[in-house]
Amino acid sequence: MPPAKKSKSQPDSSRSTRSSSDGGGNSAESFPSCLRPVPPSSVAITIHAKPGSKSASITDLSDEAVGVQIDAPAKDGEANAALLEYMSSVLGVKRRQVSIGSGSKSRDKVVIVEEVTVKSVFDALAKAVK
Repeated sequence: MPPAKKSKSQPDSSRSTRSSSDGGGNSAESFPSCLRPVPPSSVAITIHAKPGSKSASITDLSDEAVGVQIDAPAKDGEANAALLEYMSSVLGVKRRQVSIGSGSKSRDKVVIVEEVTVKSVFDALAKAVK
């Protein structure tokens, strides 16, 4: 069998572009890595959910995840529904704009919020933590 053909130098050019953008740009670096833009106009939020709490609140906003207490038990999808409802109210978006991207059966989830910017999400979460 002949060896696999190497692709054109696209990875090399992206590497040089990436290293040059890391040096001076601070637009993406100002937000925690738990908030990621998803093209064209969505944001993915990594969440560590804590179901069964007395009240719904955002407990912490770290680089790894946003800690969210949920006032619903973790059975039959009740905590997921309460999480999505709470996140839509905190972020000031409609409920249909918020969905679970992954982790529906785990405490660690990725929530997708449509038609928002990373800055608006960060500002709303930072305000809710205080």
